[in-house]
Amino acid sequence: MDLSINRADQGDRTVVSLGGEIDVYTAPFVRERLDEAVHEGRTNLIVDLTGVRFLDSTGLGVLVGRLKLTRSLGGSLRLVGTDERVLKVFAITGLDKVFEIHPTLDEALAAAEADVAGTGTTGTEEGRGGAGQAGAGRAQAAAGPGRSGDSGA
Repeated sequence: MDLSINRADQGDRTVVSLGGEIDVYTAPFVRERLDEAVHEGRTNLIVDLTGVRFLDSTGLGVLVGRLKLTRSLGGSLRLVGTDERVLKVFAITGLDKVFEIHPTLDEALAAAEADVAGTGTTGTEEGRGGAGQAGAGRAQAAAGPGRSGDSGA
């Protein structure tokens, strides 16, 4: 299995750093680790994808499902990523308009802090992310009914 998962709690945020490939075989492990954090009350997640070389629709479904879960609990899920192939998957599916995607972990943490302080606007920095009703609909359509990202919430 080509997947690494590391978790670090930083204040009220949890950073989950992923590496390798997120596909039909490894996505269940990603879902399990993210759900573990949420069930512990850690609903402000930052998923660091900088070490991810491949992401398929199953992995996208897990991320969309966890985004919906954290938001339903009053939390958030931000992404960090720079790999062009991975970012292209988000752009092609329109999920780059749904997720906040930051180029560095420091920027994601700063955006999360700004939201807590009430000085930031979620998803609008540098044209990244943002999830109004239309964005939520795209996320649901991309995940599809009954896909792995929507189950187990």
